[in-house]
Amino acid sequence: MSDNVVALGTLAIGSKESLSAAMASGGCSSTGSATGCGSKEKPEDMDPATWAKVKDHPCYSEEAHHYFARMHVSVAPACNIQCNYCNRKYDCSNESRPGVVSERLTPAEAARKVIAVANEVPQLSVLGIAGPGDSAYDWLKTKETFRLVTAQIPDIKLCLSSNGLALPDHLDELVEMNVDHVTITINMIDPEVGARIYPWIFHNRQRIYGVDASRILHERQMAALDGLVARGILVKVNSVLIPGINDAHLLEVNREVKRRGAFLHNIMPLISAPEHGTHFGLTGQRGPSAAELLAVQEACAGGANLMKHCRQCRADAVGLLGEDRGQEFTLDLVPEAPVYDPAARETYRDWVGAEREDRRAAAEAALAATEAAVAATSPKLLVAVTTQGGGRINQHFGHATEFQVFEVDA
Repeated sequence: MSDNVVALGTLAIGSKESLSAAMASGGCSSTGSATGCGSKEKPEDMDPATWAKVKDHPCYSEEAHHYFARMHVSVAPACNIQCNYCNRKYDCSNESRPGVVSERLTPAEAARKVIAVANEVPQLSVLGIAGPGDSAYDWLKTKETFRLVTAQIPDIKLCLSSNGLALPDHLDELVEMNVDHVTITINMIDPEVGARIYPWIFHNRQRIYGVDASRILHERQMAALDGLVARGILVKVNSVLIPGINDAHLLEVNREVKRRGAFLHNIMPLISAPEHGTHFGLTGQRGPSAAELLAVQEACAGGANLMKHCRQCRADAVGLLGEDRGQEFTLDLVPEAPVYDPAARETYRDWVGAEREDRRAAAEAALAATEAAVAATSPKLLVAVTTQGGGRINQHFGHATEFQVFEVDA
C-alpha cells in the first residue's frame, strides 16, 4: 500500500489512557515483549534532574526507546559468579541474548568503535558495558573504556550492568566518572532461593559455594543498591524469571528494591535452549510462557515501576532496542582512526525535541477526540493495531510481527 498512515487521534474508539499514552510515546515498533512497552514517565511525572537523566536513555525511558540508540562494548570478560542460566562461550551473529558477543575488545578498540558508530548512528545516546563478564569486577577495563570515550564524546551517557558483587567497591568512582545509570541483576533476596541459581561466587580471593555464596551476593547487592541510590545514580534492577525457582519470590524482590529506591524493575524471561549449553538448558529447566511472565509482572503492580520494553540485548548490541546493527561495525569494518563529528547527533537531538512536543500536542488532541466520540453506553471492544512507531497506525498487517491490542470503553 502506498499510503496506509492513519493518526491514532483519528480513531473514533480507543481507551483514553492507552491511546493517549501510545500517541505520546510514539507507539512501539520493536518486538519480543509479552506486554508491550513499560513505564510511561513524562517530564511532568518526575523532577527535572531525573528527567534529564532518563529522557535520552532507551532502557530507562519507554518514550526514549523510540528515538535513541544504545551501544554495548564487550571489554569486560572476567566474571566473579557462575549463573545457572549463563554460558558466555556460545555465540551466533543471529543470537540475541545477554552475555553473547562476537568479538572482545580492548578499551582502545572499544573507543575507536564507539566513535565510528557515533558518526554513523545519530540516535546514539548511551554507551553501556554489560560484559561479557561483569563490568564492576573487570573494573580497570571498564574505567579505561569510559575515560577514552568521554574524552572524545563528552555528552554520551555512561551505563553499566553488573551482578552487584563487586559494585560496592567502586561507588565513589562511578560518581567521579559521571556514570548516572547502573543496572544490577537481582534474582533473589532469599539465599536459599539464590543457591538454586548461583553454584558459586568468587569473593575476597575465595570461591564460595551454595547458600553461603548467595548470602554474600545478596548482602553486596543490597549494599550496592543503597549506595548508588544515596549518590543519586539511577538503578535499574534486572531479574530473570525462572519457573519453579523464583517466580513467586520475585514479588518479594520487587517490593524490596522499590523500598530501597530502585528506579525500574525489569523482569525478564529465562532463556534456556539446550543448544546454548547453560546448566538450566542442559537440565531441562524451562523458561516461562508469555502468560506466566505477564502474570508475574501484573502481580508486581504497585511495587517498583516495571520496564516492559526490554529486548534482552547482547553484550555487544548496537542500535535501537529491537534491532542490532553490530555486524555493521565489527573492527575490520570501522576506520583505524575515526575522528568524531558531532554535527549529525546534534541535528538529530534538535529534531527529537521538536518531535516530542508535536507528539504531546497530538496526544492531547487524540484524547479529546476519543472522549467526544465514545458514547457512555458503548460496550467494551478489543482493537488491534500495527505500527512502525511514530504514534501512528502505519504498518500493513502482512508485514507486522506484533499487534498492539487496546481495550476500549467509555
